[in-house]
Amino acid sequence: MTGAATDGAPGTPRVLVDCRYVRTGRHDGISRYTAGLVAELARLHPVELLVSDERQLAHLPDLPWHRVSGPTSWREPFVARQVRRLRPDVVFSPMQTMGSWGRDYGLVLTLHDLIYYRHPAPPADLPAPVRLLWRAFHLAWWPQRLLLDRADAVVTVSATTRELIAAHRLTRRPVTVVTNAADPAFAAPASPTAAEPGGTGRTRALVYMGSFMPYKNVATLARAMARLPRHELHLMSRVAPAERARLTALAGPGRLVFHDGADDATYRRVLGSATALVSASRDEGFGIPLVEAMTLGVPVVVSDIPVFREVAGAAGAYVAPDDADGFVRAVRALDDDAAWAGRSAQARREAERFDWAASARVLLAELLRVAAGRTERPGGRQPAAPR
Repeated sequence: MTGAATDGAPGTPRVLVDCRYVRTGRHDGISRYTAGLVAELARLHPVELLVSDERQLAHLPDLPWHRVSGPTSWREPFVARQVRRLRPDVVFSPMQTMGSWGRDYGLVLTLHDLIYYRHPAPPADLPAPVRLLWRAFHLAWWPQRLLLDRADAVVTVSATTRELIAAHRLTRRPVTVVTNAADPAFAAPASPTAAEPGGTGRTRALVYMGSFMPYKNVATLARAMARLPRHELHLMSRVAPAERARLTALAGPGRLVFHDGADDATYRRVLGSATALVSASRDEGFGIPLVEAMTLGVPVVVSDIPVFREVAGAAGAYVAPDDADGFVRAVRALDDDAAWAGRSAQARREAERFDWAASARVLLAELLRVAAGRTERPGGRQPAAPR
């Protein structure tokens, strides 16, 4: 099934973006990454979308689109047979698992992180067969190498992950960093808060945005709350009853506020007036919540891992992941208004490094390089004329 016709100029490389990982409900990280890049790519170059569910279009700009099989379908290894009928010059996927057998177009895949090699438990919301394949895939490096080397180029979201890809020799293809950024709504505060110049409404809220998978290490934050009686920890994501009970017990007298899946407006409202965003994660590919907080001028108190230092820079207070006392000290340091204001200003400066428009320009340059490289090969086909 196909949406509106494309209208690119003759000879313009035909670019398709794999949007099949866009959530039909609230965005997750990969879904937001896709939507953020597509919106800005479309300002720079004609773009067409690949979706597997028409409901995904609600989160995407009004662009020509095509429906193909879903990314968890048994047909995924052969999805290129469907895509090649559309005559693209280059396809960008925000994941590394897009099938490539039989393709005759340029392909750029994305590897966000290597978390699941160190923490192999898959996300619980995946179907059981997919979880089984997930575990098997991460038992060795060679399946990842096979996928990445079947592409023409690879994208990742941080220099930290690019260095890990090189250290493990995961691909012979060029690797380009195309960073995440905050949703545009975070860059346009609706009303003054303490996180904004002249604001007066700063609260003692601490905000955690993320899942409750073991490597996220939320238990350290809960233990810290036992010694922060004047603060409360807002946990934004959905949480299983057993995990909620465990964290509550660890916090003891500390106050935990479970939002159990806050909508974007609630998340932004609570974050915008918070003392800090906090995370004790042991591993990340990037850290979108850090950029969202810093965009609002909210300091971040986070675990001392390389990617958080890359993202937060001088705006971060860094603590060993299991050091609950360290988190307590770092949060208490922000009780001083002058110290908080200085860190808030630094957060805003660091956030300026992350911008969807800038990321889209980097990505487009790589897509056009791949498309040009394929047409220059002996026997390579010329860019498709618009239909």
